[in-house]
This record gives sequence, structure tokens and C-alpha cells, in this order.
Amino acid sequence: MASLDPELGPTGRPLRDFPEPASLRSHGPARVIALCNQKGGVGKTTTTINLGATLAEYGRRVLAVDFDPQGALSAGLGVQTHDVPTVYDLLLSRQLDPADVIQHSGVPGLDVIPANIDLSAAEVHLVTEVAREQILAGVLRRVAGDYDVILIDCQPSLGLLTVNALTASHGVVIPLECEYFALRGVALLIETIDKVRDRLNPAITLDGILATMYDARTLHSREVLERVVEAFGDRVLETVITRTVKFPDATVAGTPITEFAPEHQAARAYRQLARELVFRGAVA
Repeated sequence: MASLDPELGPTGRPLRDFPEPASLRSHGPARVIALCNQKGGVGKTTTTINLGATLAEYGRRVLAVDFDPQGALSAGLGVQTHDVPTVYDLLLSRQLDPADVIQHSGVPGLDVIPANIDLSAAEVHLVTEVAREQILAGVLRRVAGDYDVILIDCQPSLGLLTVNALTASHGVVIPLECEYFALRGVALLIETIDKVRDRLNPAITLDGILATMYDARTLHSREVLERVVEAFGDRVLETVITRTVKFPDATVAGTPITEFAPEHQAARAYRQLARELVFRGAVA
């Protein structure tokens, strides 16, 4: 007799396929989501690029903000970062119109505010500014009406730039690599989000923890994911991003994996992530 028990996904919850989101009749104002983790190499940029691309596929107008001096998001979407105005210029000049900085990516519906190494000097310049934690929020308010979602790719630190991103955001998605050292920093990051909520941005919420670089073949990956679900429960997203060499290949090509290898399992996972965030109400 066949078992009636539902098939379980990697997070230990029954597998389900989230419905394709309905088309929007109008656009804006945008909900701002920071992709944040103070540890590097956990998939923040990859997730920002591919989540943005999949939301654009579903008819959302998306703005991706490169907020890391390494400029990996800009490079991953093939946009110009040198001899052009960047997010650094927007932080330092209220006279500059954000529309003059925004670039179109190769993905219809996905625009980018680029960054380059100049951004590394921003914290020094901002430290004496009045309301220095709220400068990015002021920039994004000027363009929020043109988009449905704004995704901020944060740098791997908990410094002033990241606090600016959290102050500007309605929600946070934490990409978490499935390994123990990555797990240790999540409590500190959630503590930082709580401080921002108490002192700067009462509306900010944790939209979810996204397990990345998961490898079901290793006991280590499975154990880490199990511990994350034990600790954070439903705040852990059901979508899990597995490890694959296709991600660096797509980055070199300057295109999202949804266009580089649209039928690949990783592309399907990011479409599932976009549908889950719409289902959860994190995205319109």
C-alpha cells in the first residue's frame, strides 16, 4: 500500500509548489528588502541578482541596489561601474537625481544602481552627517514610486552602510550558507536588526532566512539546516538553494542563472523563492 505521508523538503516540511503570482494592475510604491549577512560568500549577491530577475519575469518592476564596494552585483548584471555616477554619489549629493544613476540591466524590468570601490570611502564621509543612518532611505524614497520591489545587496559587515540599508528597508532576507561558521553569526545579525527596529526603523521585519549552498549529499549540510529550522522555525524559508557550478558560470557571463540556464534546477529554485516571497506577502 502506498504511503499517504507527504514528501518532505530539505527543511523537514512537506514539499509544496507555491502558486505563480497574479499580474499587477499598477506599480509602486516599492517594498524595500535588504539581503544581509555580515559573513561574506554566503550567496547575498547571487540571491539579489536571481531573485530580482525572477520577480521581473513575474511582471514586477525591480530595482537592485549594489551596496557593496566590491561591485559584484553590478558585474553580475553586466552594468557599467567606472566613469559613471554610482550609489556613492547619491549618498554624498542631494542634488544628484537617482534617475541619472539608475541603469537598465539586460533583464527587462530589472534596473540597477551600481557601485564600485569608491563606496568604501562612504562611511568616513557620512560619519559627520546629520541623520547619517537615514541617507539611503532618503535616496530610495525618491524612486520608490517607480518600482514594486527594491533589493539592496549589502556588504559583508555590520557597519554604517549596512545600518543605512536596514534603516531604508521594510524587510530583511538573510542568505545563510549551510555550514556551522555561517550559522554562528545569525544571532548577532538578528540582534542588529532588533536594535535598528528599536532605534531607527520600527517597521522593519525579518522576511526570512534563506538556506544557500546546500548539498544534500553531505551530513554537515543536512545537520546545519536542521539546526537552523530548530532555532528559527517558520522564519526559515521553505525554498533552499543548492550548491552548483552554474552560479559562477552565470556571473562570468554577466547574466542571471534564469537566463543563462533557464531550465537548471537552480533557476527553478529562484523562481520558487520569488513565488514564496509573494505568497508570504514580502513582495506584492
